[in-house]
Amino acid sequence: MSTADLPVVPVQQAPTVRIGALQWLRTNLFNTWYNAVLSVLALALICLVVERAVGWGLIGAVWSGPASACTEDTGACWAVLGEKGRFIVFGRYTYDEQWRPLVFLLLFVGLVGVSTFRRLWSKWLGLAWALGLIAMGVLMWGGVLGLRFVSHEDWGGLPLTVILAVTAGTFGFPIGIVLALGRRSRLPAIRAVSVAYIELIRGVPLITVLFMAAVMFPLFLPPGMNFDKLLRVVVGLMLFEAAYIAEVVRGGLQALPKGQYEAADALGLTYWRKTRLIVLPQALRLVIPGLVNTFIGLFKDTSLVVIIGLFDFLFGAKTALNDPVWRSAYIEVYLFVAAVYFCFCFFMSKYSQSLERDLQKSARR
Repeated sequence: MSTADLPVVPVQQAPTVRIGALQWLRTNLFNTWYNAVLSVLALALICLVVERAVGWGLIGAVWSGPASACTEDTGACWAVLGEKGRFIVFGRYTYDEQWRPLVFLLLFVGLVGVSTFRRLWSKWLGLAWALGLIAMGVLMWGGVLGLRFVSHEDWGGLPLTVILAVTAGTFGFPIGIVLALGRRSRLPAIRAVSVAYIELIRGVPLITVLFMAAVMFPLFLPPGMNFDKLLRVVVGLMLFEAAYIAEVVRGGLQALPKGQYEAADALGLTYWRKTRLIVLPQALRLVIPGLVNTFIGLFKDTSLVVIIGLFDFLFGAKTALNDPVWRSAYIEVYLFVAAVYFCFCFFMSKYSQSLERDLQKSARR
């Protein structure tokens, strides 16, 4: 068969691919008549809500002045934050020394921000954290370098919330890993103890653990012996958090292919070297979303410490509203508190997604 006998195919142009905002709208929102109707109604509702929110929260808002400046005809009364903001953020901390918890927060945020860059992870960053923690402790307690001593009983607000969440999460994380490894151990005694601890802690509310740590635990101590209440609360949060971290890590250990364990055994690695070099790095990479979700829950659960007399961030807002002059501005106060919680939790969520993408790229290489 010669080439002259082959059928002649007419020349055709390549199909035109339309891209852009209009094409996206046509494809996703206006591809059918009912989707178009729903899109128009949703857009109208969004515009109405945004208009009311901007009018109430920005245009007609009262930003400063006494409580009498806020009436039903005005918008949001943000003046309450100027009057009660320091009390909400710093709690009962000595008023003229509140620059110290402010510097504490700035130092903590700065160290966290630097730690988000993986290329800076080194022994120098660890040294910076060690020195930073010492500096933060000196700022909060004082008693040295000419700083007035402030008892932890006078701490409160956002610094206390950050201290509880960070301390409990940091020390609860390694305990959770040990419990997860213990639950998968081949030794019956270790496995039984790990399972009993995890199921017991996960089976009771956090309020119960805090109540036991703050109220019941001192009753079992010998006369004259007592531990600081803040320390007892941190230990209670830490042990509670460890049980949930253990289950998250155990999920990563079970998701790891069996071939990874067999390859490590074939190399002749000991159990601890195999766990440290091969098993745990891969397992933790798989459960980053679950771990961050647990830490976010811990950050918000610190508001429960109010039941044992600690002055956390949310309770500071509630106490500020006890002033009858500003009681009508409760919406503005709780919106401010919600915005602060959202910023912290949103940062943790976005950073975990970024870290997960980076680790996946490293694994593919």
